[in-house]
Amino acid sequence: MTEPMQKYNLPAAAAFVLGHARSTGVPVLSPNLSQKIAAECSTDELEQIVAAGQAAGLKLYPFKSNTQILARIRRTLGFLHSVSFETMLDVGSGRGAFLLPFMYDFPWIQVTSVDLLEKRVAFLRELADGGFRQLRAVRADICTQPFPNDSFDVVTMLEVLEHIPSVQKAITSAVRMAKQYVVLTVPSKPDDNPEHIHLLTREKLTGLFFAAGCTRLHFDGVEGHLFLIAVTNHGKELDA
Repeated sequence: MTEPMQKYNLPAAAAFVLGHARSTGVPVLSPNLSQKIAAECSTDELEQIVAAGQAAGLKLYPFKSNTQILARIRRTLGFLHSVSFETMLDVGSGRGAFLLPFMYDFPWIQVTSVDLLEKRVAFLRELADGGFRQLRAVRADICTQPFPNDSFDVVTMLEVLEHIPSVQKAITSAVRMAKQYVVLTVPSKPDDNPEHIHLLTREKLTGLFFAAGCTRLHFDGVEGHLFLIAVTNHGKELDA
């Protein structure tokens, strides 16, 4: 592997480039590469694909292999490794700061992503088309409960609720759609982000989840953030 390529998770970066090429025609790939998925490619082919993406000016920074995983994401992954589940809904996946590490760790889990922004959904759809076939990306509003009750074993909402005007609707929808657990993080102290329209304390979140019919809550603090596991219909109770 050449030195410039060592900074990328090659299969993930190549999956995005392959999907983007099929969606937009950029970059232009050779016929023997253009119809493949990343898992079918040799290391040399992965490097060719990623190099073509670089030359076309695609933004590949989400796939840097040396990117530090945030503490709240590590805490979430640690919890998910401790329970048994088969399906997950990730709300507000954005650029994939949590979703990408999750899919690296859990390639067998069927995961659905919802986001309000079409450009984020398009990015994730290209990623799925190029190799992450366990991923489905949908443009939807969590507040409208876009899927039926008990559609997923786990619903994750990392750094999402503080952006949503109708927090109660979002939480109620998540609780209804999750068979086992709702997992979320929110900032635990004020900040200067103008898009953060709520400061959701432990007391506020407790009231909101109780109103949604979910009373088995487990809180933790993670580097300036609240981490919450809400146990829903069929989830196993956790040690305090």
